[in-house]
Amino acid sequence: MHQQGSLMPPLLSDVFCQYPSSGPPSKPVPRQPVVGDWHSDPSQSAHPCDICGGPEQEHRLKVLFQVLDVNGDGGICVNDLTIGLKKLGVHRTEHELMKIVKAGDKDLDGQLDFEEFVHYLRDHEKKLRLVFKSLDKKNDGRIDSQEIMQSLRDLGVNISEEQAEKILKSMDKNGTMTIDWNEWRDYHLLHPADNIPEIILYWKHSTILDVGESLLVPDEFTAEEKKTGMWWRHLVAGGGAGAVSRTCTAPLDRLKVLMQVHSSKSNSMHMTGGFVQMIREGGVRSLWRGNGINVIKIAPESAIKFMAYEQIKRLIGSNQETLGITERLVAGSLAGASAQSSIYPMEVLKTRLALGRTGQYSGIVDCAKRIFQKEGVAAFYKGYVPNMLGIIPYAGIDLAVYETLKNYWLQCFATDSANPGVFVLLACGTTSSTCGQLASYPLALVRTRMQAQATLEGGPQMNMTALFRHIIRTEGPTGLYRGLAPNFMKVIPSVSISYVVYEYLKIALGVQSK
Repeated sequence: MHQQGSLMPPLLSDVFCQYPSSGPPSKPVPRQPVVGDWHSDPSQSAHPCDICGGPEQEHRLKVLFQVLDVNGDGGICVNDLTIGLKKLGVHRTEHELMKIVKAGDKDLDGQLDFEEFVHYLRDHEKKLRLVFKSLDKKNDGRIDSQEIMQSLRDLGVNISEEQAEKILKSMDKNGTMTIDWNEWRDYHLLHPADNIPEIILYWKHSTILDVGESLLVPDEFTAEEKKTGMWWRHLVAGGGAGAVSRTCTAPLDRLKVLMQVHSSKSNSMHMTGGFVQMIREGGVRSLWRGNGINVIKIAPESAIKFMAYEQIKRLIGSNQETLGITERLVAGSLAGASAQSSIYPMEVLKTRLALGRTGQYSGIVDCAKRIFQKEGVAAFYKGYVPNMLGIIPYAGIDLAVYETLKNYWLQCFATDSANPGVFVLLACGTTSSTCGQLASYPLALVRTRMQAQATLEGGPQMNMTALFRHIIRTEGPTGLYRGLAPNFMKVIPSVSISYVVYEYLKIALGVQSK
């Protein structure tokens, strides 16, 4: 908790409606005039204002804006905030003030105009309300030391009652040793807590979901999860869930690879025909060809990605526990590139095994040995460039869509808790992953074709650009989406299976479940 010289005086605490401590009222509650009211007519201040605004609150926000707009230019910059907040007895570091401006600055002009200022405060108050309600375990509209201890315990942090009381004292204005909603809001109102641990924990998705592609940006873990070792249990549970999920959907994955490589205008391959062809060629067991290496690569890839992500976070100079969306994209993409570079030969082996005929290879080692003897080391990195390029649209769109859906849900549907429930979490994760896959699919198809070129006797050996041109010229733009149907068909079963297995493994590994 950040210490303040004094908690927000009436001038600032009076900006928002004074709700009863149990939360927003179903009917407006009359408000008594206080010192610091900014209406010239005292009778006006006794009228209630709407929860989301109203003339009175609009006026108060305008007055606050004018106080903070020190140079009177119609915009609040970091310097304005520094001087204006000091006048109000609120002390924030320059880094915190920069975060406030960055969070609310929609037109990227380096300052907040009145509309941006109001939007930031109301959005921030909504998040604070969600956290307050999730901390208020007794649902009595007040937080005491026991509730703080319990909530932190849920997050994996154990503190003494003395420490909990110290946290309370920093926010408690009236000496009751409990915090009501107004005290909580006043303390945190202009503090840039956009990544609240409570919300982060509820909205994790990359450790839960496995749709066969490994380009998702890693999840954030709290400092305490890292300290207590809960992070590796989450990763192990996610890896185990991914192994089961990939095995269950392996026939669809193999069919996708076959369609990406062999399907064309002259040789149209449909899903039913593809399954029949695979079973006829190698029996039912052949449907799982290439799945072994696909499962084996989960462990090294997850571990390398997590370690790289943590190192990159330090390199980009982040001294905060959680990153913003842009920093997450940069760190996540670089971590994904590091992990993919390390295990890429396994990707090539997976494709070659999936395309192999019955009896062509006796196993993974035999396949690797033959590729090395016939084509050399370079063969293990065919398709590397389109694979690396595919990380950016996949991770970027997945992250952007997920954050958009999350914020939409928090804004429109979250009332008592930041917990979205299983269905919403899976729906958001599935939608964002599907959008990411769709955006990067042409690059994934070119990667697979390049990995498979040597298996096509007499076929041309083309680089990425030449292969793109060849596909567009001979098959049209739809040629870049061969195999999309089985790829999307496996998304919902993959997500469902990985979630169920993940939950069971979390229990088995002793991970505290929210």
